[in-house]
Order: sequence, then structure tokens, then C-alpha cells
Amino acid sequence: MAEDPSNCIKEFWAELPRADEDFLGAVRDWKNVQIAIDDETVWLKGFTEEQAVSAEIQQLPNFMLYELREGLLFKKEALVPSKKMRTALLWSPIDKALRLTFPASNNNYFGITEKVEVRLKQGDEEHPAVALLSSITEIKDSIPAQPNFKLDKIEWTVIGDKALFLGTPLLSLPGKTYWTRDGHLLPAGFDFEFKNLSSLLQQQYNKDLEKWMLWNENGTYLSIKKEDFRKMSVSSFRLTEKTKEWI
Repeated sequence: MAEDPSNCIKEFWAELPRADEDFLGAVRDWKNVQIAIDDETVWLKGFTEEQAVSAEIQQLPNFMLYELREGLLFKKEALVPSKKMRTALLWSPIDKALRLTFPASNNNYFGITEKVEVRLKQGDEEHPAVALLSSITEIKDSIPAQPNFKLDKIEWTVIGDKALFLGTPLLSLPGKTYWTRDGHLLPAGFDFEFKNLSSLLQQQYNKDLEKWMLWNENGTYLSIKKEDFRKMSVSSFRLTEKTKEWI
């Protein structure tokens, strides 16, 4: 009885020039993928069917995806093979083989001395918000109306003319919300372009986890000491308001 092709598990391979190897950071956390180097070519295999059509794959430059059939590599939907399967390659898990680097940059308008070039992108997952950044002039009349049981669960600090609230449930105030990953506060709906940068950045810039790293969509961040946060209360807010003489 002939084998039903629909029941076969597809095996995907891919190649791209070594000059574009840095772009593989977008898929570095796919632990099922294997990687090998052959002269000036990077070879990959082990993709799932979902990964093979993912946005991370489609955005890689000069990336060529193949389907392996009987030792031959076929381009997508091709009837004729493009080349034979490469042999004698030394394969390694991609998350262990790739080393990510992030060059120095001067794009941090917050004035922080530690600067890295990082890009954020629209995320494809929802995450609960844990922080809120609000203009103090816009919320000063609303704070006294907040119930005490909500204020008791919130910590806050002042950043210029804004207040950053941390804790859940968030206060019912206008402002910009953030979610957390590895000690980073990321804008709601955004994530690092290369997700594995999250822990690497903490190791280099916040090893003792004494700070929160508050990110903007353009890849700039503000480092805030956790000791600068204090318990939220109407009295502490009014005292700060008087001290700063908000207009």
C-alpha cells in the first residue's frame, strides 16, 4: 500500500550568506533549529511548519528555505530540486552556536551613559500591563478619587513632569502602559526585535537587578533605580506636587 504523502512530516532546510548571519538573532531562541557553517554559507534545519512561514523567517534578508525530499532540496512549491542535501556538516543548536552582539550607539536621548542600539517591534502576543506613565498635571485631580485599596498595591516615582506607577491592578488614569520582561518595562504591544536580547541586556547593564529599564518604541531607555520607588498614597502625591510646584 502506497504511503499517504499528507501523513509525512516535512523537513525544512535553509541557507543564507555568512555576511547576513547577524540577522539570525530573530530566531536564536528557536531551540529546535540546528545550524552549521560551510565556507561562506550558513545552513539551518529543523524548522517546524509554523516557523517556516513565520514573520521572523520572512524578514531575513537573502534567506532561502527548502523542503528536504529524499536527499534533495526543493524550493517552496517547486517540482524540480535546486540542489542535493549537504553532508559532513557539523550541526549545533542555534541558541548555543550564535553569539549576539549589540554595538554602541548615541541614540539615547534620555542622557543615560550606557547606550545600546536596540530595536523594538510590534509584538504578536498580549501581556498584562504592570506599569503606567502619566502626566502629573493631567492626573493631579484624579489621585484623591482613587480608592485606598488600589493605592496600597502601587509604588511610584517621579520622572520629570510625569509619574510612573508600578503594580497591579493599575490605577484608572490616563497614560502609557508597560509590561515587564526580565526587569525591562516595555511599551504595551511592543517587544524586542530579538527577544533573547532581553536577558543579555540585563546581564550587561543591570546585573544586580537593582534598576528598572523603561523603554521607548524607538529603542531608547531610561534606567530607574528600584530604591527610588515609594508606596503610593494621596499624601505622598500631594507632598510631591507641592514640592515640584506643578502648574
